[in-house]
Amino acid sequence: MVKPAPEKMSRQETSPAEQTRVALVLAALKLFGRQGFDGTSTRQIAAEAKANIGSIAYHFGGKEGLRAAAADHIVETIQAIAGQAIGTVPAPSTPEAARAQLFAALERMVGFIVASPEAGEIVQFVLRELSHPTAALDRIYAGVFEPTHRRLCQVWEQATGEPAESEATKLTVFTLIGQVIYFRIGREAVLRRMGWREIGAAEAAKVVAVATNNLEAMLDARNPAARKEGKR
Repeated sequence: MVKPAPEKMSRQETSPAEQTRVALVLAALKLFGRQGFDGTSTRQIAAEAKANIGSIAYHFGGKEGLRAAAADHIVETIQAIAGQAIGTVPAPSTPEAARAQLFAALERMVGFIVASPEAGEIVQFVLRELSHPTAALDRIYAGVFEPTHRRLCQVWEQATGEPAESEATKLTVFTLIGQVIYFRIGREAVLRRMGWREIGAAEAAKVVAVATNNLEAMLDARNPAARKEGKR
């Protein structure tokens, strides 16, 4: 007998109250990202979630609590993806394994940030928080930005020998992440310039190919032996 997928099972077992709570969080994430916190009313959020407006106060205590819940949703989502891509255990034991993990993380990052529809709403929300920081950004920074960046820096150290907490390593990792983020925040410009109608799996694969080449060049530049081997 075929067992239901985990996602389907969880939906079947979720209570109506929890379904309403999730719907409100997703609606808030979408509307806060598009319209801003001040530009979004609780009535609009309730309508988007197809829920009673009173359920916002019941579940979150008010609009501010809902913003915090949206931030927590982002943390949980990115933690799950980052955990699959780079893990939470100590960095790989060899430079080769570390390099492989960096390439896998980059591919996973592109797959989510560039091609996933949900990532668009997350990025919009985060960009607004970065422009006008609130307690929600503190939650996202502590839960996602700092630990994920630190973890990538540790893997970079194992791959290259450069200290994880050095300024150069931190900036390098920001650069790796930034090149992927651009394809989301600059999505409309990319579509127009590339002549694409969408950024789906095929287009994301092309982004992965270029980003992978960039990462390979950065790693080789820090490995004299690899450079010598390439000249032969």
